[in-house]
Amino acid sequence: MITKVRFLGLLMFFSVLVSCHDDIDDVIRPASAVEINDFIWKAMNIFYLYKSDVPDLADDRFDNNEQYRNYLNSFESPEAIFEALQREGDEFSFIVSDFRTLEQNLDGITLDSGMRFGLVQFLSSGDVFGYVRYVIDNSPADQEGIERGMIFNRIDGEVFTENTDFKALLSQESFSLGLATLNGNQVESIDVSVNLNQTEITENPIHRTNVIDLGNQKVGYLMYNSFIDNNVNELNDVFGDFAAQNITDLVLDLRYNSGGAVVTSEDLASMITGQFSGELYATQEYNGNFDDEQILFNNSTSRNASINSLNLNEVYVITSPSTASASELLISALNPYINVVQVGTNTVGKFQGSITLYDSEDFTRQNVNPNHRYAIQPLVLRTVNSVGFTDFTEGLAPDVDQSENYANLGQLGETDEPLLNTVLNMIGNGRPAPGETFRNDDYKIIGESKMNLPNYQRMYINEKLISPQMP
Repeated sequence: MITKVRFLGLLMFFSVLVSCHDDIDDVIRPASAVEINDFIWKAMNIFYLYKSDVPDLADDRFDNNEQYRNYLNSFESPEAIFEALQREGDEFSFIVSDFRTLEQNLDGITLDSGMRFGLVQFLSSGDVFGYVRYVIDNSPADQEGIERGMIFNRIDGEVFTENTDFKALLSQESFSLGLATLNGNQVESIDVSVNLNQTEITENPIHRTNVIDLGNQKVGYLMYNSFIDNNVNELNDVFGDFAAQNITDLVLDLRYNSGGAVVTSEDLASMITGQFSGELYATQEYNGNFDDEQILFNNSTSRNASINSLNLNEVYVITSPSTASASELLISALNPYINVVQVGTNTVGKFQGSITLYDSEDFTRQNVNPNHRYAIQPLVLRTVNSVGFTDFTEGLAPDVDQSENYANLGQLGETDEPLLNTVLNMIGNGRPAPGETFRNDDYKIIGESKMNLPNYQRMYINEKLISPQMP
């Protein structure tokens, strides 16, 4: 067992591999594909959270080098061996053929139109449509007049069905978006289309902030759409402004936040609170190669700025079926310490974390193999809150169950936006009466704008890996 590991220590020189592999690089001079497969197997053998559930990852799986080499040669592609080494039901581990794209995505850089949307199917009619959630300022979509609440049901004239290849349609450099309207559970096309181009965009995850005056109460509102580490000091500035304006309540809108960096979740929790510095935020549990790691509430950000803490004992969080991973960690980790009031719908149910592993001696970006750009992002940990709560596969259920009304979305951050309005009524008047909130069970979300990105619904640790102190 490795001890004294901060975040995720490395087993240098592959010490957990069986002895027959110690000199494998001296024996095998593989072709490029086998070289990549060798990296994938070794990385998964060391780090994969569910290693014990995959027989081919056992330390004693191979009797000799020849058997190992034949195993690597039995796969047609790096993607094939990576898939074979995952536990059944693992929907979140992934492989990329060019880690540069992944690195950009993790920093919030994407190639898109700037239109953030959801894709929905009515269960009763089967009709499929998209709705605009929000638009990034100064993006192509913004310049073309796309606005929150717009409905669309076709791209380049192809009307959506549940079998539509959205990845192909939405990966084009440009496309024509056909608008529509909703008539009950029917989607009706209108003779209006908008041409959209896609370009490289860096999205600021702080989408909207506001301070709302409710008489003797001041409510801070923050729509936060991704836990991005390099943005954390700007996030801290928002909380400095909230503190300067003496807010009494906080509404954290995570309805479209599919996750991001664990360390940013930890920092945000410390901004909301402040009175728990040094106490257990959550535990990261790894496979049998590593000791578990405790992460704590802190008083400085990951970028070494003093945290602007609000010292709140209650927070209101807006959620949806798109709320995942690091967002869910924030909710579950805060729950034992303060009153977390969740308004909206069930979250995704993603409690595992991953890390980017490269083909290098220590699996970091440094001295990476120049012969290819493959990297893997396997699940390497699960998060457990301070009272042992984890494995919430069905998601986190809201205290107040309220769906978005696609026919009346409202404007984000405005007091009459339906979900925010519910929260403000709760702050000012107590909980809403039964039947007061909107609920629609005649739909399912079948996709959204970030679903094709490699970091979609991911929670990751991106700290520099360090060598362990060996026992």
